[in-house]
Formats: sequence, structure tokens, C-alpha cells
Amino acid sequence: MENVRLNIDGTIDTIPKGDLPRLLSCLACQVELAPGYTLRSFFKMLDAHDALVHLNAFFPDMLAQFHRGPNDGCRVDGIDWLVLEKTVEMVGFPGEPCLEIYRNFSGWCEGQSVRIKDFQVDMLLDMEVRLGKLKHVIFGDQVDLFKFDTVFTLFEFVEGIGWELGFHGTPRECRI
Repeated sequence: MENVRLNIDGTIDTIPKGDLPRLLSCLACQVELAPGYTLRSFFKMLDAHDALVHLNAFFPDMLAQFHRGPNDGCRVDGIDWLVLEKTVEMVGFPGEPCLEIYRNFSGWCEGQSVRIKDFQVDMLLDMEVRLGKLKHVIFGDQVDLFKFDTVFTLFEFVEGIGWELGFHGTPRECRI
């Protein structure tokens, strides 16, 4: 599988800005994050490669938050970094078992996942983003939770972060 490197300034190695055919051909490429890649880097990438904005209906609003947000210092206490993970879960037993595959984007602190849905996008911009593992859960049994190294494609990376952040946005006035 071909790799594509995402840089902290929003550029993507081997994909010039405005090269839509090359961008589309790299959606199935494995993502590699440059050291120090942050959520701000992610939104700079959406700005530089605006065709990616069409992958999620919430991206225009998130980009507006990004542009209105401070230029630095956008970190949350109690979260060391943000991580994108995959989960493969067998569900529906007894009965009709099925397999669900999804991505989760959350905070990470002291070896534990931390929910980030109560934070505005612009509060998380300077948090480092990392790629996590694949978790395999069998019928909801956390005892039989297995973790594996995995890869993320450019599409999975963009859509996975966009999906999770699309549910964020407790107004600041409502935060305790």
C-alpha cells in the first residue's frame, strides 16, 4: 500500500494544492503523520485541499470555527493527545450476530481514553493527533478485548475525525 505523509503545515507530500486527480487517487493510501501533527494541521490540510471538505457535511462549520479560533494555545487540561482508533465488534448474540466496524476519535491521558465531545473544535486545535490501534471486541466482552497494529487510509483519517467532531459543540455558555 502506498503511503502519504501529512505535514504539520497542512500540506500532503506528493499532492500539490489543487491537484484533484492526485488527491482522489491517494484517498486509499496509508496515512503517515509528521511528528507534531495537530488538529490545527488537520484543518490547515482541509484549507489547502478543499475537495476534502466535501467528505463531511459538518466540515464547513468546523472550518469556520477553526478560522475564528485563536492562533495558538488551544489545548485542554487532562488530555495528553488525540487519537484515532478503529474498532471491530461482534454484536447481536444471542440472536443474529453481526460485525460492526467503526472509527473513534478521542482524547488520551495516562493510558486511558478521554471523551472529547463536550469540547469545541477550537479548544482542541493544538492537541497532537496520533494514530491508534484496532480494537477487536467480541460480543461486548471487554475481557476478550484484543488490540492490533493497523493502518489508516487518507479517507478513513479524514472521515473518522470529521464524523466524531461533527457531534461536538456544547455551547460554551452551557459548560460547567
